[in-house]
Amino acid sequence: MTGPLRERDDARALVAAETERTLAGTGGLVLLRGATGTGRTAVLEHAARYAADRGLRVLRARCSPEDTAVPFGTVLQLLGPVPEFTDLAPGGDDRGSAARLWRLLRSYADEGPLMVAVDDVHLADDPSRRWLLEAARRLDRLPVLLVVTERSQYDIDPRPAGLTQTLSPSLVRTHTLAPLGDGAAAGLVRDAFPGAGPRWTAQCVRAGAGSPLLLHALLDDLGGAPRPDGSAPDGVPELPETCAELYPGSYPAAVSWWLNSAGTATADVARCLAALEQAWPQGPDGDRAGPPAAGDTYGRSGALAGADEAHLLAGADSGGRGGLLGGADAGGRGGLSGGADAGGCGGPRAGADRDGWGGPRADADPGDPVDLLAEAAGADPARVAGWLAAMTRLGLLRRDASGRPRYAHPLLRDAVLTGWPRPRREAAHRAAAEASLRRGGRVEAVARHLLRTPAVAEPWALRVLRDAVTVAVHDARPADAVAYLRRALDEPVADDLRQRLLTELGSLEYASADAPAAIARLAEAQHLPADPRNRVRTAVALGTALAARGEIRTAMEVLRRTEGRLSGHPGLTRTVQAAGALLSDQDLATRQEVYRWLCETGEHAPELLGTTGQALLVRYGATAGLISAQEAMTRVRALLAQPGDPLAEPFLLGTAAAVAQWADELDEAERLVERGLAGQHPALLHPMQHALLNTRADIAAARGDHARLLADESRADAGAPRTGPTNRDAHALMALVHTGRTEAAGRLARAFDLRRAPESWELNRFLYARGVQRAAAGDVMGALHDFLECGRRQAARDVVSPVVTPWRTAVAECRLALGGGQEALALATEELRLARVWNTPRTVGRALRVLGSATGGRRGLELAEEAVRTLRDGPVDTGTELIEALLAQGRQLLAAGERGHARNRLREAADLAERKGAVRLLGLAGQALRDSGARSPATAGTGSGALTGSERRIAELAAAGRTNTEIADLLHLARRTVETHLTSTYRKLRIRRRTELPAALTPERPRGTCPVPQD
Repeated sequence: MTGPLRERDDARALVAAETERTLAGTGGLVLLRGATGTGRTAVLEHAARYAADRGLRVLRARCSPEDTAVPFGTVLQLLGPVPEFTDLAPGGDDRGSAARLWRLLRSYADEGPLMVAVDDVHLADDPSRRWLLEAARRLDRLPVLLVVTERSQYDIDPRPAGLTQTLSPSLVRTHTLAPLGDGAAAGLVRDAFPGAGPRWTAQCVRAGAGSPLLLHALLDDLGGAPRPDGSAPDGVPELPETCAELYPGSYPAAVSWWLNSAGTATADVARCLAALEQAWPQGPDGDRAGPPAAGDTYGRSGALAGADEAHLLAGADSGGRGGLLGGADAGGRGGLSGGADAGGCGGPRAGADRDGWGGPRADADPGDPVDLLAEAAGADPARVAGWLAAMTRLGLLRRDASGRPRYAHPLLRDAVLTGWPRPRREAAHRAAAEASLRRGGRVEAVARHLLRTPAVAEPWALRVLRDAVTVAVHDARPADAVAYLRRALDEPVADDLRQRLLTELGSLEYASADAPAAIARLAEAQHLPADPRNRVRTAVALGTALAARGEIRTAMEVLRRTEGRLSGHPGLTRTVQAAGALLSDQDLATRQEVYRWLCETGEHAPELLGTTGQALLVRYGATAGLISAQEAMTRVRALLAQPGDPLAEPFLLGTAAAVAQWADELDEAERLVERGLAGQHPALLHPMQHALLNTRADIAAARGDHARLLADESRADAGAPRTGPTNRDAHALMALVHTGRTEAAGRLARAFDLRRAPESWELNRFLYARGVQRAAAGDVMGALHDFLECGRRQAARDVVSPVVTPWRTAVAECRLALGGGQEALALATEELRLARVWNTPRTVGRALRVLGSATGGRRGLELAEEAVRTLRDGPVDTGTELIEALLAQGRQLLAAGERGHARNRLREAADLAERKGAVRLLGLAGQALRDSGARSPATAGTGSGALTGSERRIAELAAAGRTNTEIADLLHLARRTVETHLTSTYRKLRIRRRTELPAALTPERPRGTCPVPQD
């Protein structure tokens, strides 16, 4: 594909001026310099056509590497067949030949003005170059214009001196052709594809990298018309990243030609860079190069990266980029601005500082790309630095956010690699890995190169890969850790170490949502020789993965088989039994079988259970309504004080944390959770990891921390496979209900098909949560169905205590709403009996509240008062339970005609609901207040919603750290006025110190909050 010349007005003006001088009888030399692909030949062709139109006779020659062995081959192309030169041989009389050729040129000039056009003069034979130089010294006396093009580009191997190196500047008019600006390149794309959208056009511009050669070749390959929305003809929003998707292949052919013209050494460096770039970490924009760093003197002016596309495509950068060598002066006389190397090649000096990819600096990163690239390619680091700077200036390379040089587009990188043998790429990566390791590079930088090499069979490689796994796991990047482990297994590894690596790999593959691969790896590890402890770790990981996929029977068989191979290791046997007990929660029949054995063994031989087995029995007793919270905590604390096996400790800590949370010992439960999570091996799959995270969510729910529950849900199990709703889904659903986000709650409630979800205690939790959502949405019958189903399932598991899912009180409230008072009374009475067995304020207070509503009358009021007192006087924050108790008491007081007392309770409920962000309950409190006859409108008397506009502005400034005097100056108030407003603010927010302001001001009144009426 060819197209109009763009951004070449200066070159055309220079040629036009020199043509007019020639017509006036004064010739000269015009040198058009530029990097490969900048369009030197196109400009020369334009110059020749212009000269012919002006009446000049045009003599042409195009040099090639094949002509260098023929003396005067270039001149003979110019002057036409010359019979006396047919037998000219190397080593002949060059001076005599040159004189005869000069006389021939003069004879042509005598007939009329001439233009002599020589393309690629750097490829001319030496005699021709000398002849052209001598001619240039005499042309000012003849009507002969000599226009030559010369490649001027920084290469790894220094090029010979340029044609005009020995000429006086007064004898030559030099013009350097700069790369295309982004605006001009975008214009070429739109000319070829008028329907191209901004995004697709911008991608083409980047892949063209400022080179007319590459851009025209790319547009030839693309074909078709892009869509107006910016997508490519086939609907893909971006260009392909591999040349295999291009046809007929003009683009990779053009890139290959560019590499060949640069020489073998430069091509090797270019290909090594492309290979090494594949091992560098991707940035936020994939592996696209970012805009030049601030102060980057080699960044392209008007670079597309980081620019506004609309501005760019409307013609930004119309002046083009600055030339590689500084461009020509007003008279067309260019020259090197201190950037040529000893051979006259344009580009930055090899000694430039590191900001220009120059020599080393004191604070250079051991993984510096210049040093790694030089070692991988076997090149001079100083020349590599110069080449990187030159290519960045030209636009073929761009720096990413970390300062690394990258090809302007992945397609360009792939084209550079096209045809490069795989062994050569692997050798480059190995050399880079070894160089980075010697220089103390970061472990993952070394490991990423090893990912692209075959087995090294040296100890350092395995060590690096395992260390990289540790880093990736610590940074929560399981997919990267999986890649390193897979590569580590390619190295020669003893069977026992292979067993450990396979266990880690299977665990991490499970975390990366590749459960089938994970199970296969863990099963393979099970059949390799290992010491008993590692055998247990593998069995627990495999059992966890199988149970999560619903294959609980297979998981239990794996654990039983492992237990049978642990004779002589009673501690490890108990650990396997604990894992089985925990995993059995996923299946009702298995759970019954396991806990039957635990109960019988605990009764006759408790020493066989160990501390973890006994803790599991405490947990079972708590949920079965057999022991109180005080007794449970006494027994759990005694078990925690006993010495135990580190492998069994996570089971003990997780079980103890769950019991402590049920007992409302929330701070202690939280400490146990954090201790248990800290003790987890980060690269091993373990069932207690999930259990501990569930308990953490239970703690947040108990405290009414809805924001944390919703934030945790958005991050929970991002990569783990899911076959049904989890406990954290249940908490998130109830948090959405409490915060008034009814539409989001409805979507989450409908997100799971519970008919297909596997049997588990987490499914029961979600059934309860869906019942809460349905009740809040007014679907009382649907809620009743969910609560009853939850209760049926829980009873089948011997979970009858209201400590886990208080389904009886929920069913009782539904029955009351539907008019079934007696059934509600019976359920609430039974719930209170079970609650008093466990005997924590939360469970007892909740049961008293519902029983009071079901009982009614004076006795109902007494129960409601007892519920409020129990919850208010409890040792911990009871979350939303106190709000609901106050609401229930307020309604009952209204029914009894005690409006003043009722309003006080309802207003207190509204205040607490606002502080908790419980929008639904706040709305219910507001409605109850209006029903009580409280005047409206008015905001709550306390809480952040009660602040006036002035109070809020002052409070926010104070929370930001401003002093009273600064606030007064900013708002043009008296200091005393600021103090008065802050005093009122403290009273409304119920705080005493300035440091409490930030927490008290957030959250503000949630969206959808109803004003709370006042008297």
